[in-house]
Amino acid sequence: MANNIDDQILALFKEESSRNKALELLIDCYQQKLYWHIRKIVISHDDSDDVLQNTYIKIWKGLEKFKGESALFTWLYRIATNESLTFLKQKQKRNTTSLHPIEYQLSKDLESDQYFKGDEIEMKLQQAILTLPEKQRIVFNMRYFDEMPYEKMSEILETSVGALKASYHLAAGKVEDFLKQG
Repeated sequence: MANNIDDQILALFKEESSRNKALELLIDCYQQKLYWHIRKIVISHDDSDDVLQNTYIKIWKGLEKFKGESALFTWLYRIATNESLTFLKQKQKRNTTSLHPIEYQLSKDLESDQYFKGDEIEMKLQQAILTLPEKQRIVFNMRYFDEMPYEKMSEILETSVGALKASYHLAAGKVEDFLKQG
């Protein structure tokens, strides 16, 4: 079904007169998925909204050059992932007075996030995930929460399936160890 909608979006975008309709359809179809993908990376609701806006700007500017070598969904996720990582790097640079890594800052953002609706167990799981290195955290979230197949993750993250399986296995072990400790 996604392919049909993707084809519809791309067809609408090709015609100058229906480009706004293409954007509306794209947002209707992908906003929730992209928001939650971004949110799992940057944690804060407000930051996620900002990154999502930047993602849509990049998508809009790049859609004309989209060649269809991958699924539209894959291309959108790759842009959202890259925008999220760029945002985290900028956030780390802006906070030059802190001796703590970005993961510590994200953990503090999570604890103070008024939009976080999880219970104590969910908070502990999220804190465990934030102890992971950036790539492992993204792979864990995509596989565990989104149940994304490794092949699709491989296209989005431009990494081999074998490397992703290893990253997920390591990440799951670290999360399990963290949860057992506390």
